[in-house]
Order: sequence, then structure tokens, then C-alpha cells
Amino acid sequence: MNKYELAVVVSAKLGEDERAAVIDKCKEYIARFGGTVTNVETDQNARKLAYEIQKQTEAFYSFIQFESDKSETPVELENRLALREDLLRFLCVRADEA
Repeated sequence: MNKYELAVVVSAKLGEDERAAVIDKCKEYIARFGGTVTNVETDQNARKLAYEIQKQTEAFYSFIQFESDKSETPVELENRLALREDLLRFLCVRADEA
């Protein structure tokens, strides 16, 4: 089983409930495309961005670790996340096997 990590940068303009809904939607996408979420780390404080993204200077970071047997899971996940306007940035990488 391949291990992956999804890093998500969520707009600071969203409320707490809306941010939680965005993370839940990411987890739903992972499950839909054959993955299993193993760990979720969410930063509760907004962080200053190194540069402006969509005229915003602060954002919330979340990291979702998941496993999947299907190699197309990260591709499908990225295709769906690219359509979301409430995400400033995202990155899905394969975790090194330690």
C-alpha cells in the first residue's frame, strides 16, 4: 500500500465550520477514490504567508496522511481539489518508506 501526504492551504477568510467542511470534503475525496485516511493535522492558528496568494496574506494549513493501493488516487484527488475556490494551494506527495 502506498502512503501519501496531502498539504492543504485554506483561506483565512473562512470561518471555523467552513474550514472543517473543506477538510472533511478532502477526506471524502480520498475515500471516494480508494484511499484510507490515517492521520489529520490541522493548524488552529492562521499563519502569515511568505507571499500574497489571491490577495491574501494569512491562511490555515492542514496535513492529511492517507494510504492507497490505486496509483490514480492522488491524480483524481488533485483534479478535484483544483476546482475548489476555498483552497489557496495544495500539494499531494508520496511519503518515503521509512
